[in-house]
Amino acid sequence: MTRYRTVDVNGLEVFFREAGDPANPTLLLLHGFPSSSFMFRELMPLLEQDLHVIAPDYPGFGNTETLPPTEFAYTFDNLATTVEGLLDVLNVEHFGIYIQDYGAPVGMRLATRRPTAIDAIVVQNGNAYDEGFSEAWQPLRNGWWKQRTKEIEATLVEAFISPDGIRANWTAGARDADALCPDGWLLDAWFMALPHRREIQLDLLHDYRHNPPQYPAFHRMLRHYRPPVLIAWGERDPYFTVEGARAFLRDQPDAELHLLPTGHFALAEECPAIAELIGDFYRRHVGHQRRAAA
Repeated sequence: MTRYRTVDVNGLEVFFREAGDPANPTLLLLHGFPSSSFMFRELMPLLEQDLHVIAPDYPGFGNTETLPPTEFAYTFDNLATTVEGLLDVLNVEHFGIYIQDYGAPVGMRLATRRPTAIDAIVVQNGNAYDEGFSEAWQPLRNGWWKQRTKEIEATLVEAFISPDGIRANWTAGARDADALCPDGWLLDAWFMALPHRREIQLDLLHDYRHNPPQYPAFHRMLRHYRPPVLIAWGERDPYFTVEGARAFLRDQPDAELHLLPTGHFALAEECPAIAELIGDFYRRHVGHQRRAAA
């Protein structure tokens, strides 16, 4: 049974979904842009028998309290700090991370801040390498990251923040876009129309420039601590490349790589397959770790 909870984290009301027995290993599900924990609604019931799963909404996303940007700085550092605070409120000391899209810069900050707390890393189209950026990132890397002009803003709004842009994100690389349920992108478009949300997303798209400089620290963590890594990657993703998926093997050669015939939002088409990969991976790696520690 999935429960829907809200707790105070450093004065902010943070919404999260929770399922499974807290006595089991915890897997923290970190959503991407432009979505929320809603993207995990079908995955959580498939994992709850063996895992304790937590899926928060970041500040400015989904059902978490949204302060205006004049009262809360919407940066990836602050998103990670809020999720870290949620773990403290819930007394979660050890956890795995599922990282997709924006979940990658949030999750890699958690992993570098608390490397000994990480049980495992599940990567689903979450980039942490320079070669992972496709050509689709050029308007950001060569434009918005350098100067915030009205012309570039209009391009980004159309491509990523408008209802059509949000739908394009959800369907990007899908085998059969007409077979996808529209609820995800329609809900995201509704949230995006709320006060401050558009400005918040533009701030985060600008702040994304601070993520690549964080990559080397994350790579060092992988090499030094060698957490188990499962990569379940939609190989048709137009935003993050397959080369970015394979790059994880440089720093964690024991990582397991699975390329799936789908796109950026792989759960929309491959949820049962990804759940099976996670369940098997946890039984072989994290269950063994926990028994050894006991």
